[in-house]
Amino acid sequence: MFGLSRQQKIKLMNFYPPYVGAGIRIKDISHDFMRAEIEMKLRWWNKNLVGTHFGGSLMSMSDPFYMLLLVQNLGKDYIVWDKASSIKFKRPGTGKVTCVFEINQALVDQIKADVSELGKKDYKLPLVITNEQGQTVCELEKTIYVRKK
Repeated sequence: MFGLSRQQKIKLMNFYPPYVGAGIRIKDISHDFMRAEIEMKLRWWNKNLVGTHFGGSLMSMSDPFYMLLLVQNLGKDYIVWDKASSIKFKRPGTGKVTCVFEINQALVDQIKADVSELGKKDYKLPLVITNEQGQTVCELEKTIYVRKK
């Protein structure tokens, strides 16, 4: 995906079958790949038995956007993997839900320094999925593995 433009990457990812099937949509990725905004509308195919967002679809929203942002900012000399996720449900998800992934240059610099010294390292990054009223639907913790090639 390194040779594609940002808009081409967004369009391509919006047609990725698991996202289409779950109703997940990439709303935006910043030009510097430091921020990604993902949304999912409640549809008949992503509802659970009680009519709210299926937990697996909420979890799918969190994969693989931290990895994508870090790959773009660290470059081709690094291997970045989504290693683990945990989720804590806070309230039922109804309507459209959104999650925003954000990294900053300080984190990128810290990862480069850590991996240079240690060879590899896991990073735990927080994520919140909110409803249209800005209320927390669930909190996630993503474990991202990084090492040099």
